[in-house]
Amino acid sequence: MTGANSGIGLHAAAQLAAHGAAVLLACRDLDRGGRAARRILAKYPQADVEAGRLDLADADSIRAFAERWTARLDILINNAGVMAPPKRRLTKDGFELQFGTNHLGHFSLTGLLLPRLLEAPAPRVVTVSSMAHFSAQATVLEANAGPYSPQLAYANSKLANLAFAFELQRRSDAHASALVSTAAHPGVAATGLFSSRDGLGANTAVRLLGPPILRAVTQPASVGARATLYAATVAEPGSYTGPQRLGQSRGAIGPAKVSRLGRDKQLAAALWSLSEDLTGLRYDWTAAATP
Repeated sequence: MTGANSGIGLHAAAQLAAHGAAVLLACRDLDRGGRAARRILAKYPQADVEAGRLDLADADSIRAFAERWTARLDILINNAGVMAPPKRRLTKDGFELQFGTNHLGHFSLTGLLLPRLLEAPAPRVVTVSSMAHFSAQATVLEANAGPYSPQLAYANSKLANLAFAFELQRRSDAHASALVSTAAHPGVAATGLFSSRDGLGANTAVRLLGPPILRAVTQPASVGARATLYAATVAEPGSYTGPQRLGQSRGAIGPAKVSRLGRDKQLAAALWSLSEDLTGLRYDWTAAATP
């Protein structure tokens, strides 16, 4: 699971570990990842959990992580994200940070780990999107390269996440693969996205005032993790899961609403081709990797 050192990712990882899954917390900051693993072990001493370094804003780090992975992979949860840094920032490879991290990083990671996923009898890929995808525009196909708007760039990256999840299922079906691709969103939850210095937390006021306000008026991250856990275990192929109440912000989980652009198959196919061109990666569906 990417971005599992805090928030929704940490709670989802803890529950998977508690129920017998061997979990690797893929985190940019290995120290924070290690602390998160120890938190899980303190609560579930029999858990099989460890941390590994992965920077989704760095193609070299993604490739190195994938090359280190030697076991079969049953579930990949693309959870990490950056939200709305006030000024344009770039990944190591020169992409707008949100599109590059939230979408291209996960596109590359999934493709590089695909051989290991195909070794599993029932592999599953979960990609976490957001209600923010409703605010996205077709300019997502410009990879957020135009004039910078923090909120639009974030929304576009979340639309890209959703379109990727749907297109991955279509391509799995076309190759008669057992791989299942699902998507989920947490609703509105108190997570580290609001305090991260890479995103909204770059604003000092937001970083200091946001978390206590969010804890008072939104659902906790542990509840926000439920949609991800459902998507990772029993959700139907090609489905999108999220809360059902108060404008999808909270409540029992079920089928999530999808925007017109999110349902656009032509846009999803174009985004896939663009992602291949930008990353230089083509998914290999032909066979599992040699053990």
